[in-house]
Amino acid sequence: MNKICVLILAACGAPTGLFAEQFVLFDVTFTYSKQDADNSTPSKSHYYVRGETLNSERPRDWTAPVDYRNGTVHIRTEVLEKPAGGEKTTWSLCYIPNRGQGNGYGCTSTGFYTEKGVYEQDVSMKAFWQNEGIVWTEGIKQMDLVIKDASGGGGHAHKRADHEKFFPTKVRITMTQVSAGAKYQAAQ
Repeated sequence: MNKICVLILAACGAPTGLFAEQFVLFDVTFTYSKQDADNSTPSKSHYYVRGETLNSERPRDWTAPVDYRNGTVHIRTEVLEKPAGGEKTTWSLCYIPNRGQGNGYGCTSTGFYTEKGVYEQDVSMKAFWQNEGIVWTEGIKQMDLVIKDASGGGGHAHKRADHEKFFPTKVRITMTQVSAGAKYQAAQ
């Protein structure tokens, strides 16, 4: 579409959701073992996305000029390897801010999966646990990915007596931040 058509559509009141602004926060593929979970620091069962694995061009302010705070996050989880047995597994995806308030961070999740495959979902940035614990105008410094069972928030997989139902595993997790009022657009 050329610039003139875009300007005409904008002048005629075309819905803003037509032109999504989005960015990939991270796209990581990793193998995770029981030993990795036991030895991750500072917290067990955590895989840390920081430094070069986190998009260096992510905005500092997630509220303006583009409003990602009130948008959605598209979560794509590709389970490449998982022990047999169909044990419900999830990864908590925790935003660790440059500046927090309250508990100081907030988490969404991949949702549960029981076997290899691709799982995708869109989650409101206002709907996940403790999303208000982040000062969104100050940005995100890292993401903590935490492997868990189906028992709830404290169900860290490394604590399970039957940990072999979770480890080793290999996943590719991609989080794409989508602006308020827009819909996720898959890469062409």
